[in-house]
Amino acid sequence: MLAAKRIQYHRYGGPEVLRLEDFVPPQPGRGEVLVRVKAAAANAMDWKIRNGELRLMTGRGFPRGMGNDFAGVVEAVGAGVTRLRAGDAVLGGTSLKGAGTFAEMVIATEEAVVSKPAELSYEQAAAIPVVGVTAFQAMRDKGKLRPGQAVFINGCLGGVGRTAAQIALTFGASVAGSCRATDVEEARELGIAPIVEFDFDAARLEGRFDLLLDTAGTLSATAAQTMVKRGGRILDIVPTPSKFARSALPGPYRVMMGRPNPEDLAEVAEMAARGRLRIPIARTVPLADAIPVLTELERHRTPRGGKLIVTAG
Repeated sequence: MLAAKRIQYHRYGGPEVLRLEDFVPPQPGRGEVLVRVKAAAANAMDWKIRNGELRLMTGRGFPRGMGNDFAGVVEAVGAGVTRLRAGDAVLGGTSLKGAGTFAEMVIATEEAVVSKPAELSYEQAAAIPVVGVTAFQAMRDKGKLRPGQAVFINGCLGGVGRTAAQIALTFGASVAGSCRATDVEEARELGIAPIVEFDFDAARLEGRFDLLLDTAGTLSATAAQTMVKRGGRILDIVPTPSKFARSALPGPYRVMMGRPNPEDLAEVAEMAARGRLRIPIARTVPLADAIPVLTELERHRTPRGGKLIVTAG
């Protein structure tokens, strides 16, 4: 296999450890596909992995690639792969341990990859996997959302928050949320109401919600429990060891992470293809120029208003 370019790092640390280097992609193993990456999307999870915050799940093997979401073209398939073949246009994600989509080539399991709808560009498709599957599973599976119920999303204009709001509305739920004061009009245009700023008083919303999704990971336990109805659910997508411990206790609070599921990913991609789900793109940057832009996103949360997409060909 010929060498390809990849953004990778040789130890856990800040963005200063990132390097654009040659690597040799492995041949796909059983149940795996090798994909020539066209576009990859940045997520906050990417730098949490690189910082070492999830090292209990990602291990200590280096060098390690960065990035989990991608869209591209299947280059080769491993034994046992039945849904995909070389030449297929696809979108998908990697495992936490197998991250490395800011690259020209990436390996992923077949269960985390689906065909790309023709209506979506590679850039649009790359924006979907992590936020789409996490939001979909939070609303349907973990939140058990039903028509007529009420949802509150803390951070309703982040990647997962914006996606979850749109999915909840298609399920027939009402959606309230928090965001910056400067973004209230954008949240209103999505159909979110009421809208509060991040420093809101939870007592004003006491007992109003069947489901609370904390995408920012900043709501206190007291505030969250104040806001949900008796029998309501609280979901937090920003894991820490202490949160996992709290999640194991009886009560409405659970930490969750999206799980690879081809049916869920295909359904979310189809929602986007039909125009029922829109994940805006704030900026697109080529792989060769991506490290400074990824650093700026991590340190200053810019560009705002959508996903950062890294293109590789």
